[in-house]
Amino acid sequence: MTAISNLNMNFEQRVVVSTAQQNWLASPKAGVWRKPLAREEAEQGHATSIVRYDAGASFSEHNHPLGEEILVLDGVFSDQTGDYPAGTYIRNPKGFVHAPYSEHGCTLFVKLHQFQESDTTQVRVNTQTTAWLPGQGGLQVMPLHEHEGEHVALVKWPAGEKFKPHRHFGGEEILVLSGEFKDELGSYPTGTWLRSPHMSQHHPFVEQETIIWVKTGHLPFDPYQAV
Repeated sequence: MTAISNLNMNFEQRVVVSTAQQNWLASPKAGVWRKPLAREEAEQGHATSIVRYDAGASFSEHNHPLGEEILVLDGVFSDQTGDYPAGTYIRNPKGFVHAPYSEHGCTLFVKLHQFQESDTTQVRVNTQTTAWLPGQGGLQVMPLHEHEGEHVALVKWPAGEKFKPHRHFGGEEILVLSGEFKDELGSYPTGTWLRSPHMSQHHPFVEQETIIWVKTGHLPFDPYQAV
């Protein structure tokens, strides 16, 4: 087991991680593996990771102070509330207790200890059966959660789509789920995780159809910083 702490915890810095090139690291539970993206302390506090459960792997019962956010990337993730196939978006607020497992194995995108204190909504969305809504330009959007300035959604970009240059108040975080996302700073294939700080700007576009998970308005910043 490898303990990692204070990883990518400067929210004023832009971070880009190609998760496909990362090695899996063992967690405290046998059969559960992680690719850490951001982590405050070794086994507590703020953490963002790609997590893999081997077939039959499980965690003992626990809760998550300041919540747990999950997107099931493949396989089926389970706990006492149900079985959640690939494409399921989950939010478990502070105080929720579960003992997760996977009968046949799964891969997850997981964010821990990052809810606002006032955000107590439990969420379950099957993105495979939820309708897309029209967005700006040719984009399609699937809203997943919204709370006091924080917005979470899937966004589908048609081939050749270009978006106007823009900034994000409270930052932006992206996980590329399919295709290849691009901007003037680089190209980001499937599996890339990006985090851009408060009021950062970019001019995104795609050449092929691309789907991203995106969150905005959630990163801490200096309120006296010029905007």
